[in-house]
Amino acid sequence: MTGPLIVQSDRTVLLEVAHPQAGDARHDLAVFAELERAPEHVHTYRITRLGLWNARAAGHTADDMLETLEKYSKFPVPQSVSVDIAETVARYGRIVIERDGDALVLRGTDDTVLREVTRVKKIGELLGVKRSDTVWELLPWARGEVKQQLVKLGWPAEDHAGYTPGTPHAIELDQADWHLRGYQQQAIDNFFEGGSGVVVLPCGAGKTLVGAGAMAAAGTTTLILVTNTVSARQWRDELLKRTSLTEDEIGEYSGSVKEVKPVTIATYQILTARRAGKYTHLSLLDALDWGLVVYDEVHLLPAPVFKLTAELQARRRLGLTATLVREDGREGDVFSLIGPKRFDAPWKEIEAQGYISPASCYEVRVDLPQHDRLEYAASPDDERYRIAATAPAKIDVVKHLVARHEGEQILVIGQYLDQLDELAAVLGAPTLTGATPIDERERLFQAFRDGDEKVLVVSKVANFSVDLPEATVAIQVSGSFGSRQEEAQRLGRLLRPKKSGLPASFYTLVSRDTVDQDFAQNRQRFLAEQGYSYTILDSPALAA
Repeated sequence: MTGPLIVQSDRTVLLEVAHPQAGDARHDLAVFAELERAPEHVHTYRITRLGLWNARAAGHTADDMLETLEKYSKFPVPQSVSVDIAETVARYGRIVIERDGDALVLRGTDDTVLREVTRVKKIGELLGVKRSDTVWELLPWARGEVKQQLVKLGWPAEDHAGYTPGTPHAIELDQADWHLRGYQQQAIDNFFEGGSGVVVLPCGAGKTLVGAGAMAAAGTTTLILVTNTVSARQWRDELLKRTSLTEDEIGEYSGSVKEVKPVTIATYQILTARRAGKYTHLSLLDALDWGLVVYDEVHLLPAPVFKLTAELQARRRLGLTATLVREDGREGDVFSLIGPKRFDAPWKEIEAQGYISPASCYEVRVDLPQHDRLEYAASPDDERYRIAATAPAKIDVVKHLVARHEGEQILVIGQYLDQLDELAAVLGAPTLTGATPIDERERLFQAFRDGDEKVLVVSKVANFSVDLPEATVAIQVSGSFGSRQEEAQRLGRLLRPKKSGLPASFYTLVSRDTVDQDFAQNRQRFLAEQGYSYTILDSPALAA
């Protein structure tokens, strides 16, 4: 055995980065294990229950996962790990939700397991009549909540209760000058085979097209939930371009427009808006007999939408995302309420097929000046990141990088508005933040797409669902602490193939020996998960 992995009895797996088989091992391991730490030489993965169940739901068996570990392991896989994986995977589907006529039932393939879970108070409150030792009736409204509770107990249910077809509405893909890629069609097929669930694809790999393909396959009224109004309008434009849908068939339901049509695109914000303590737009969920609900950027789903989704279990649900990582730790709720992972295409694999651009990632380290270093040392924790993230030295580095990439389409991305205003003034570039009106945002994004604006200084409003295909450079000056999901979104802005043929360059500016550097290490886990390496540059050397 000479492989790159060391499998340990606590279900951690060490990956030797320099090993010739490291890339293949990372690719296969990512199916069921989560990257925890990614320093230069040895990466640490952890095998979790949710990771194993997601892999099982996507069609991978316990034998497949054990074969991966044995194939790449430097030493024999501990017997306890082999047993643990087999037993954990076997827990998936021991309880099944089915429909029997008009009734929902909870069926156990193992009566002892069913007896165990039904004695739990939170499960018992969701049950109706006991039909036999292996079958209980489920209260009609409890389908989502019981799945949540069963995941917490470690007995994830398979949901075979089916879905309402919704009101039929014909949708055809207009593929005269384009075609669904192989992995996109596979994602759609896997989704329908499983019933509901999540498709994980890199930014730029065509998640919207997967959504459109699913809509065409379903042929029904569809509710699409998106992160913001700009995203809603991009979905509308893409559907008009790629499908038989007309403007009269697509409605926008947002802060400014309240349209309900056979295909309705609504923002998460409007769905979670409250007045006098009540959600004021819940009627949208039943405004039409939706046959499909699409959740764009499902990793950003606001917590209140989980509760609303628990009541939508009879609707077929498709989650689209670039990463299943949630900073609030509610991956289990995505699994139980939207559905398990049905398809996951690794970033580097799609890059190798030429569908997303190759990317080079860099961390540029700068020094805090002495007076800022003293202020940093004396500040409370919640102020330290702001001081480090807005280090003055970052301004000069940004100027240098913009000059280095002169003529390319460049995004300068940050979190602090005063820092963004200063950068915009220095670079002579427009600023785009949450305060920028929707129409002005769309105008600036279009000017950038057309090449009339070469540099945009943007806040986190550009993280999500913004299509900027010709962007080749992103310079990240500050971010949401150690957010891996934000790193996914920001890198994703660069990955659409370029007409120019230029590769992508992703820079993160970090203040040395501060929490800024600590947070950067967490974000870099995402890059390592996807197979990207990053180069550390020193700002004085860069300027030279």
